[in-house]
Amino acid sequence: MYKPIIGITMGDPASIGPEIALKALLDSRVQDICSPILVGDAAVFEQIAEQLQIPLTIHRIDKVADAQFSSGTADVFDLKNTDLSKVTFGEISAEAGAASFESVTKVIELALAGSIDATVTGPINKKSINEAGHHFAGHTEIYAHYTGTKKYAMLLVEDNMKVIHVSTHVSLRQACDLVKKERILEVVDLLQQGLISLGESNLKIGIAGLNPHAGDSGLFGTEDDEEILPAVLEARERGFDVDGPVPADTLFSKAATGHYGGIVAMYHDQGHIPFKLTGFKWNAEKKQMDSVKGVNITMGLPIIRTSVDHGTAFEIAGKGVASPDAMILAIESAVQLALNK
Repeated sequence: MYKPIIGITMGDPASIGPEIALKALLDSRVQDICSPILVGDAAVFEQIAEQLQIPLTIHRIDKVADAQFSSGTADVFDLKNTDLSKVTFGEISAEAGAASFESVTKVIELALAGSIDATVTGPINKKSINEAGHHFAGHTEIYAHYTGTKKYAMLLVEDNMKVIHVSTHVSLRQACDLVKKERILEVVDLLQQGLISLGESNLKIGIAGLNPHAGDSGLFGTEDDEEILPAVLEARERGFDVDGPVPADTLFSKAATGHYGGIVAMYHDQGHIPFKLTGFKWNAEKKQMDSVKGVNITMGLPIIRTSVDHGTAFEIAGKGVASPDAMILAIESAVQLALNK
């Protein structure tokens, strides 16, 4: 069976990104299904491998054709772009921001050129990237800009919970203004495409209300009646199997049981909070995460992009305790999308 070539960015070098990327390569599931290439500074990976005693040999390459894809070796597309003397674990810096940003633009370049089949991104720090002079709200916006994509959306995937967002990295006040019929129809279409690409058979889509009780017939806001309901009705006319607007407190509890194949959230936190309650397991006794699961897929792009759905975890960077669960899941999703493309 063909093993897709997956480009995996290092993320912020001051974060857990390089650690979880290397740990993921140790997992037999990853080795069995794909040919992985890390994209970033090889010196960063060498440092973390030595410090945490991760049993991988770093193989530096400057073109994909030179990758070995052998057990015990991590092929690194070496950008040579990090001055380790200027990077400290857990600290924001322009140096780290510039290096992480360049790894993202390079993996996009490789995918657009057809040199790799899919991309997976490690966590970045938005403040560090902005301090480096790159003014983007996050990965999604970087990918959209460098691929010339106008219609895109963030899809989160973990078990039964598959959540796409009408808006993401904007203020809550702005998010309410962005709840528009045409945008809702756009993300319904992107969600169904995503479900099909992931091999899902349940294409029933639940659409969240914006206001408490989905506005309660206009008592608590008019957006549900004036924008969301018309979108639902038109989506049905277009052949989509949709419910809505459904009050969010009801919608997510039903989604967790598998009632819906996917759901449309109106804004960032409406979708992220219940999603992370599903995939993130905090150990109160150890005061750390036992597991961090969840995949972020950017829908609408001409290339495949999946990502971990957690942050840089600066507080544990360099300590060797970061879980690669989400990275492994992101790689698995990228492979599945590549094979179904």
